[in-house]
Amino acid sequence: MTEPVGTQDVADLYDGAQGNLFELVFGEQIHVGGFDASLALADRAGILPGQRGVDLCCCNGAGMRFLVRFREVASMTGVDISQRVIDLGRARCAEEGLSKRIRFVHADACQSGLDDASADFVWSEDAWVYVPDKARLVGEAARIVKRDGVIAFTDWVEGPAGLGEAESEPLFAALTFPNLQTIEGYRGLLEKAGCEVTLAEDTGAFARCMDLAAELLETQFKYDALRLLGWNESLGAATSQGFRGLADLARAGKIQQGRFVARRR
Repeated sequence: MTEPVGTQDVADLYDGAQGNLFELVFGEQIHVGGFDASLALADRAGILPGQRGVDLCCCNGAGMRFLVRFREVASMTGVDISQRVIDLGRARCAEEGLSKRIRFVHADACQSGLDDASADFVWSEDAWVYVPDKARLVGEAARIVKRDGVIAFTDWVEGPAGLGEAESEPLFAALTFPNLQTIEGYRGLLEKAGCEVTLAEDTGAFARCMDLAAELLETQFKYDALRLLGWNESLGAATSQGFRGLADLARAGKIQQGRFVARRR
């Protein structure tokens, strides 16, 4: 039995080579579906110009920069456990002239320290999978958002076919996942936190994006990936195969990218 994954393990992941590798393959946004996935989530959540939002587990802040630029959000506050990605995010916001509209908080997303009912919406993309206590995290999102405000996020979830122990243990160890929620599980957590769930669905994008990641590692980004991996070709091949394996799990209905929108009652 492997040791439980904690928040420091996740911070260490994004402070190291694996975090750099994820950004190489998925871009600054580091989530399944990239720009189009962000557009789809913002559209379904009804994110409006002038609103104020919070990104729980914001990583380098690419999601916040997307919202400020393409949804004309007035301001964003991002919370993340990794000081490295926060420093990187602040530098990128400064480069893009967005520092006055985006701020970062170095904290556990489950206890952010942000004020009650202080945000028009709470946002996250493919990041809550790293949080061990998802009920507590959903509760924190519900505490922060205003009444009638929106919680909108995507996340990696277990599919309807389920993951066996022989599949889940190596997967969780390789990706530093403490656990996986399901679409219906997240629905239940949101409802328990006092939210009305208006959308809980599979995006259908997971397998395609994992196949693309593997192809990029094997072709266009192979040199860059090997540099990040210490020029270890065997590790590079294993990493590419890992993405292929994730795509196969998705096609078998065992893992998905879930998309969720809920309104605080």
